[in-house]
Parts: sequence; structure tokens; C-alpha cells
Amino acid sequence: MQLQDLEKTQAEKNEVNWVTAIFMAAFHVGALAVFFFFTWKAFFIAAALWWISGSMGIGMGYHRLLTHRGYKTYKWVEYFLTFCATLALEGGPIFWVATHRIHHQYSDQEGDPHSPIDGKWWAHMGWILMGKSMHHDTTTLARYVPDLAKDKFHVWITKYHYVPQIVVGIALLAIGGLPWLLWGTFFRTVFGLHCTWLVNSATHSWGTRRFATRDLSTNSWWVALMTFGEGWHNNHHAHPTSAAHGFTWYEIDTNWYGIWLLTKLGLAWDVKRVRLADIERGLVAAPNGRLIGPQSEAESWAAGD
Repeated sequence: MQLQDLEKTQAEKNEVNWVTAIFMAAFHVGALAVFFFFTWKAFFIAAALWWISGSMGIGMGYHRLLTHRGYKTYKWVEYFLTFCATLALEGGPIFWVATHRIHHQYSDQEGDPHSPIDGKWWAHMGWILMGKSMHHDTTTLARYVPDLAKDKFHVWITKYHYVPQIVVGIALLAIGGLPWLLWGTFFRTVFGLHCTWLVNSATHSWGTRRFATRDLSTNSWWVALMTFGEGWHNNHHAHPTSAAHGFTWYEIDTNWYGIWLLTKLGLAWDVKRVRLADIERGLVAAPNGRLIGPQSEAESWAAGD
């Protein structure tokens, strides 16, 4: 990279996305306010919406279906899961999928939108608040998502991805008042965002490495619990198209259980799955890294600040 390009990149990273920053600040304030409006009903509503948006939406929908095409399903199921994902407030499908495909192409190298090699704060949420990662033009995004760019529904909901969140928020306020709104929208959204961001920061900084991939990805059991299975990130980077990220029985992967249920209901097929036993027997090759075995301590390649 030439000096002028490096200086331009650094300048872009120092630019605050004020609209995004203001909305994030408002949601965090609303999330803190929930402790003055606690009810058990509001709490369970938030938990249910966290699962709907985080597991059905982000994990099963945006990530394992739209980004990596780890399984096939009917269009109406794909659109429903996409609708669920918009409730996570992580952007529309074209933006989310393009950003994640860019991450895999340049993982922990120059061009990765959220790598801890640029700092753990940057990887966690700095890339959201500052820089240009959140504001690629549609031409740039379309290069990474030609499949979605041709789909009118995905184009439309990417443009209006915030509408479902507003509609659900109004419904929560009308039915359960301020406690339901604060817990079901503000706290649930902020908690879900930080869970997702931990996959970018924590699982590229700390954890164990089963595969010698070219990036810093690790497996983290506690991030997996908070993200419905997305924390088995080293497994995922070694086998990106696998619909299951947990490769053994003890690697809890709620998103995979949801996909498995879809197959039993006849709503999913052509499911790609990798099992550790098959890899060890040489039946499955790791496309992005050789098997090096589990490690007992957090021996990941720590990304520097």
C-alpha cells in the first residue's frame, strides 16, 4: 500500500459516523434505563426477541443461509429469516452479507473491515462508529452479493431494514407499555449487538484453535453460548460453508439445531455439514486450514492493539 493510500485509510478511520453514533448512544441509554422498568413479562419478551433476531435472523438467516449458502430452503422461509434478522439492527441483508464476505476474503489482513489487528476496540464496535466500513456504495456491495442484488425483496428490505424494528417497537409500546419497549427493543438490541460484535473481537483474539487457518480465528465456548453457536469461529473459518459450526456433540450450536429442525419439517435441504470425526478419518479436508487439534488453553494468535 502506498503512503498516500495509508494516510487516506487512516483519515477515513478517524471520521465519526455521527448518525450511527447518535443512534447507538440513544439505544445504549435506553438499554440502561430498563433496570428502572423491570417486569418478568418484559424480560421474557426481550429473551424471545433476542432468539428470534439473533438465532433465526442473524445466525440461521444472514450468516449460514444468505452469506455461505450452507443449506437451501424455500424463498418464503429465506424472506422470513431475513425479516427476523432486521430486528437485530445490524443493517439490511445486502450490507451484512457483503461485509461478511469481505471479512472472509481479507480475514485479519488489510481490507478486513473489523479485525483486532487494528485494535480490539475497532474490531468490537469502532468500525461501526468510525470509518467507511458501514458506508460502502451499492456498486461495491453488489460485487460481493450478486445473488442478493438480483432479488427485489432483498434490495427493498436492505433499503428499509429499520422499518420492522420500528413496527415491532410500536407494537411493544402499545401492548406492554414502556417496560416492554425498553426491554424488547432497546436492551434486547444492544445486548444482541454486543454479542455479535464479540465474534469480531473476542473470537479473533482469545480462544482455542483446532485448525491452522491463515487468520486469527478461534473457538470460544462462552461467545458460542451468547451467539447461539457463532463462537465456534475457528471451525467456521476452516469450513465456511458448513451449516453446523459445532463439530462435536459438546460444542453447543443452537443455530444448527434450528437448521436441523427445518430439515425435519421439510423446509431445508442440501445441508452442508462437517463432523470432527470425519475430518480426523480423512473423509473431509479442511479447505482453509489443516487440523492441528484442540488446545487446552487460550493459545490463539493474539491480535495486537
